[in-house]
Amino acid sequence: MSLASISIKNPVFAWMLMIGFIVFGVISFNRLGVSQNPDVDFPFVTVTATLEGAAPEIMESDVVDVIEDSVMAVEGVKEVTSTCRQGSASIKIEFTLNTSIDQALQDVQARIAQAGKSLPKDMDPPIVAKQNPEEDPIMWMALTGTRSQQELTQYAKNSLRDRFLTVPGVGEVRMGGFLDRNVRIWIKSDELRARDLGINEVVAALQRQHVEMPAGRIEGQNRVANVRIEGEALNVETMRNLQVAMRGSAPVYLKDVALVEDGFEDKTRVARSNGLPAQGMGVIKQRGFSAVEVADAVRKRIAEIQPTLPQGMELNIRVDNTKYIKTAIHEIEFDLTMAVLLTAFVCWLFLGSLSSTFNVVLAIPVALFGTFAVMYFANFTLNTFSLLALGLCIGIVVDDAIMVLENIYRHAEEGEDRVTAARKGTEQITTAALAATLAIVAIFLPVAFMQGIIGKFFFQFGVVISVAVLISLLEALTLAPARCSQFLSVGGRGNIIERAIGRFFHGLSRFYAFVLGIALRWRVTVLAIATAIFVASLYLVGGLKKEMVPTQDQGFFMCQFTTPVGSSIEYTDRQMSQLEKILKNTPEVEGMLAIAGTSDLNSGFIFVTLKDKEKGERTANQIDIINKLRPQLNSFPGTRVSLLDFSQQGFSGGRSFPVEYTVRGPDWSVLAQTAGDVMTKMRNSGLMVDVDTDYRVGLPEIQVLPDRLKALANDVDVEEIASTINSLIGGARVAKYKDNGRRYDVRVRLLKEDRLRPEDITSLYVRNSKGRLVPLSEVTSISVQPSLQSITRKQRERAITITANAAPGHSQDEALKKMKEFEKELPTGYRLVASGASQAFQESTNSLVFAMFLGLLTAYMVLGSQFNSFIHPVTVLMALPFAVTGALLALVVTGCSLNIYSLIGVILLFGIVKKNSILLVDYTNQMREQGMGADEALKHAGPIRLRPIMMTTFAMMAGALPGALAHGVGSEVRSPMNIAIIGGLIVSTMLTLVVVPCFYSLIDQADATARRWLGIGKQKTEAADVSGGEALGK
Repeated sequence: MSLASISIKNPVFAWMLMIGFIVFGVISFNRLGVSQNPDVDFPFVTVTATLEGAAPEIMESDVVDVIEDSVMAVEGVKEVTSTCRQGSASIKIEFTLNTSIDQALQDVQARIAQAGKSLPKDMDPPIVAKQNPEEDPIMWMALTGTRSQQELTQYAKNSLRDRFLTVPGVGEVRMGGFLDRNVRIWIKSDELRARDLGINEVVAALQRQHVEMPAGRIEGQNRVANVRIEGEALNVETMRNLQVAMRGSAPVYLKDVALVEDGFEDKTRVARSNGLPAQGMGVIKQRGFSAVEVADAVRKRIAEIQPTLPQGMELNIRVDNTKYIKTAIHEIEFDLTMAVLLTAFVCWLFLGSLSSTFNVVLAIPVALFGTFAVMYFANFTLNTFSLLALGLCIGIVVDDAIMVLENIYRHAEEGEDRVTAARKGTEQITTAALAATLAIVAIFLPVAFMQGIIGKFFFQFGVVISVAVLISLLEALTLAPARCSQFLSVGGRGNIIERAIGRFFHGLSRFYAFVLGIALRWRVTVLAIATAIFVASLYLVGGLKKEMVPTQDQGFFMCQFTTPVGSSIEYTDRQMSQLEKILKNTPEVEGMLAIAGTSDLNSGFIFVTLKDKEKGERTANQIDIINKLRPQLNSFPGTRVSLLDFSQQGFSGGRSFPVEYTVRGPDWSVLAQTAGDVMTKMRNSGLMVDVDTDYRVGLPEIQVLPDRLKALANDVDVEEIASTINSLIGGARVAKYKDNGRRYDVRVRLLKEDRLRPEDITSLYVRNSKGRLVPLSEVTSISVQPSLQSITRKQRERAITITANAAPGHSQDEALKKMKEFEKELPTGYRLVASGASQAFQESTNSLVFAMFLGLLTAYMVLGSQFNSFIHPVTVLMALPFAVTGALLALVVTGCSLNIYSLIGVILLFGIVKKNSILLVDYTNQMREQGMGADEALKHAGPIRLRPIMMTTFAMMAGALPGALAHGVGSEVRSPMNIAIIGGLIVSTMLTLVVVPCFYSLIDQADATARRWLGIGKQKTEAADVSGGEALGK
């Protein structure tokens, strides 16, 4: 007994099944998280190491080499990238995609712990963490006001940070532009010499007088008490009066040789919000939580905090990524609603019956809510990819219902009662519906298993579409016939519009029958013309703009800038102020958060938020604003500015620039020269702008060279020289200071006016082993040399990374092709390797093409199994090339780019147009089983199957139309996909209705001729002719 018969005999079961899908789907929908992209465990682990004052070369040899040696042995390591800067190093370890990132994290931590003995003793323990784009802040807040920077900073860290960490879903609050509180001891070099003191004596005395330590415990007969020495200075004034030496009978206090103040660590960062001093606070959500829900909870917490802020402080949101997410999700939901309404209208036009239309449209909520339930249990979220899949499903999920309902409706029009029509109509179309649905699943399952990071993003896309169409098939074979057996009504079209539509389709069927007859007589000519059209359309690819993802107007972008190497934080701050003035005077800019001194003193970034385009506050697109600002922001000599939108954020572990390459080779000087030549060519090509590199040379380094013979003659140890310079010039951390339960560093350093010139170093004094102060000028010499600001390594060889944006009017693909040309011109032994978004673009294109061909192969196998034929699957697949033709033509006409989203639209087309071909070929085979010849069966099947083919096509076009016409937030992603679908449907349907029958007829004749040549009898030939329909007709 078929599923249809079971459902017709037990209609309550069918209704309960439908209600169950909807009820559990509604519950699941309300529990689904909302995010921009799927939650993905990126296969990256980062190790951050800090060694104060160490040069990049020292960080490379003493730290990075040791860590790389230890982590290279961890299972699953794919690539290791290291960056060394002054006093810090970052090692990024990329693992293969099948590696458990949690296990990899534990393995890396264990290996580094084992290597700890080989690392410098005075180095802070390395920090190991997973890296994930989802762990970037979802919003940035700014605490501003008339208070001092110290008050803002301390209040943000000590009061506000903890308040936000208690918000459900908040994993971390990142402090932007933060300067930690320090007790600063500014040494007066003249006073030291006047009192015959060396800095090491002051430090030692301070550490003797400022002590806090446990001292065991007292154990009584009944009680135990801990003992602690509280010898630390309780306040700054007490510290000033600590005795550091005796000179004669007079004590020398710390205040005699130094200024002691409650201040900050060395100023290396500056933060401003809309031009006012600020403390930035970035909110990072926990994995698995909805970004939108977390952001809403943070806004509520801000509203609670505002009334409690000290007078003169204000807390505002400066950057909110979730605003774009919420609006984009809302736009997609609106498109979904419009798609449902348009699809229902199209079904009514074709069926002319409200009951039949109602039966078809009911497939949409059943499929959608059933899919929501599966998404919930699979831990999926409502994100760009899953919602795009659901949007595309609207036109697809009604296809099976349309095929079944149209066939049932035809049987009812022929006079059969509702129950018989429902049973026979469903059973007759079951195999075709099953083949068509499995063909779509066969296309999209390979998409779900694409490799690379892009494959992880599209996993949810492929699964959602596959689940939705499978549920729609179940609905069409069970619920639809049960409903038809109860409520189907067949009658003439009541009003003039309905009768006119009926006459139109009747006339269209007759016209199609006429055209089909002519085409079958000239089938070779028809196929030749169709082939020529397809080949000609391939030339359209060359004129298409090709990129990984289209640029999206997200309402915010980032301005990255660098000043000349060696710039002080004060100079960088002044240059940042100039950039802020330009942005402030730009009418479309709403606000900004600027932070200088991010990774180096000469670099920084400005988050720029634009006015709301949806509210009509601006008319210009984000990319146009960026292009207008670029020459203005780069008008300051020595300051390089790169403008970065976040369209490609999350698709790679790189910097999110469309163009990102690394130059690799053995010799550092040749490597630097080669990178410089490549950057010059990039700028001169006209295809790229914002060309920048992580290679920074020219940072002045003052090298102090001890004269060992003179030092020996003066009884001075080299270690004493190093510790003296480190304390007075470097700013050594010598103790801790406690206040309100928190502990802060105590640092000593020379007053700024005593360390302005290289010569100030040699004017310092060092204590020799006999107690005499010796000037450093007698035992050392100095030289000023340029040094590297940073050193980058890829796979343990030095590398220089180059980034750029595609120039206005040019595509990412054009830029990457030009980079490949540059690679051919490199010196022998040097390579130009794609990384970041450039590598992701290449991987995504290859993955999608591979998925496309694998899907076609899978579809062929499914169709071959369904038709029991090696030939008929080829006949069905003949429609696919014309889907490509239509999609390319539509993209060219509308000016859209060829990107991963439009390519997904093409893949979807392969599944849709196959369904139309299956309908035609399946019914033709059924007619041949009844004794008709090939051409006669085609002429009979074509007009009968015209209406369901047109219905499925127009239903899919109706479902895609809202997305194609979208112009709101996120439309840059939706439009290319839907435009490709509509164009492919129009062209492929027009040609499929003619080309497929011609190819079927030609193959049938060729098969019959071959059999005659092989001596196979007429009876066997006829049996072979209908072999493909045997399984279908039962």
